[in-house]
Order: sequence, then C-alpha cells, then structure tokens
Amino acid sequence: MDKQPVIFRDLGIVDYKTAWDYQETLLQENVAFKTAARKAAVTDPLSIATQHYFLLCQHTPVYTLGKSGSMDHVLLNEDQLKDKGIEFFKTNRGGDITFHGPQQIVGYPILDLEKIYTDIGKYLRNLEETVIMTLAEYEIHGERSAGETGVWIQPGIAGNERKICAIGVRCSRWITMHGFALNVNTDLDYFSNIIPCGIKDKKVTSMEKEMGYKINYEEVKEKLKKNFEKIFDVVFI
Repeated sequence: MDKQPVIFRDLGIVDYKTAWDYQETLLQENVAFKTAARKAAVTDPLSIATQHYFLLCQHTPVYTLGKSGSMDHVLLNEDQLKDKGIEFFKTNRGGDITFHGPQQIVGYPILDLEKIYTDIGKYLRNLEETVIMTLAEYEIHGERSAGETGVWIQPGIAGNERKICAIGVRCSRWITMHGFALNVNTDLDYFSNIIPCGIKDKKVTSMEKEMGYKINYEEVKEKLKKNFEKIFDVVFI
C-alpha cells in the first residue's frame, strides 16, 4: 500500500491561540468529511477525503493547562504572568501544565488515525519514539517513564529523572490534534513557575543542557521530520 501523504507546514514563531485555532479548523474540516461520508454510507476510511497534517512551530512564552490538570500547579497569579509577559490557556488536550516558548520545537500532528491505526496508546508511543530516535542522533538517551507520557532522561534513577519532551493530545472521531514539545535550547527558568506536568520532585531538561552547548534548531527539526515519516510510515508533501 502507498504511504499516506501528510501535508507539512512550518508555522515559524506563532502565538499559542493562533496555532490552536488553526488546529481546530483542520480538525473540524476532517470531521465534516467523516460526517458527510457516514451520511453517504461510505465505510472505507481510505476513500474519505480527510487529510493528514504535521505542523511545527515555536510559541511565544505561554503556559498551557490540560483538561486533567490542576490550577494548583501554576505558581504565578494573573498579574505576575502579565508582568513576565507570559500567556496562559486552559486547553482541551490531555495532560497537565507545561510551558511553550522560543527554541522549543512544538509538533502538532493532525492525523486521521482510521487511515493509519485506531490505537491511541500506539499513537502516543510512536510520538515518543520519533523524539527518542531524534535524540539518539545527538547521543542523548531518551526513554519512557512507566505510567508517564513523554520522553525522559534517566527515568529510573531517583533524583536524576528529567523530562525533555512533553506530550499531550486530543482525539475526536479519530482525528488527532495537539502533540509534543521538545526542549532544544529552551530557557528552563520558565519551568520554575509551574509544577511541570503536575509531577513534583522531577526536573525538566533540554538538549542544550544535556549536551553543554547550543544545538542547531533547524537541524533538529529536519531530523524530527525524517523520523516522523519513518515511524508513522508516511510521506510529507
């Protein structure tokens, strides 16, 4: 079978709300195709006109809280956020609180999983694997942490656990949105204002911190794209 085509778009530096609205638009367009197909009694997912997208971007500084998150994990009040120039949004993705900002690669796959596989667990593991493979190209050993989504460094060594990539997704009618955030040269001080992902006593790290020098951001993006195509067996157009 031919590889599923995925429309790739690099949004550059964009505020969170703009990117969220764009994702919602793409998701709703795909849901509309599915609704029309159901009314026409079309049952083969591959014959429905849904389209896959993969969006990459950097956000201006923002904290986002997932639908299962707690406001107690935000350690700043509204005035303090405003003074620091950091936006805040409650979102409809899974997960808890996280930070997005410059020099962090945020990936938003808008995929119709009915054309790939209908397994959210496998989808999340494949997002993790895409990041793990990318980190390996820099000799950074990314791993999974039992019971926790995302990519970690030394998750099994108490006191050394540190998260390098957060993941939180939403799925509607098997259409995905939201995604992952990989810390490349991210300013980690922003994470001191929250309890990242609602997990106390665990640290956050970046590729820069692990390697001890600034990483070529554009190069990491290209490696992520290549590994995403490989893991999901798709082709970017």
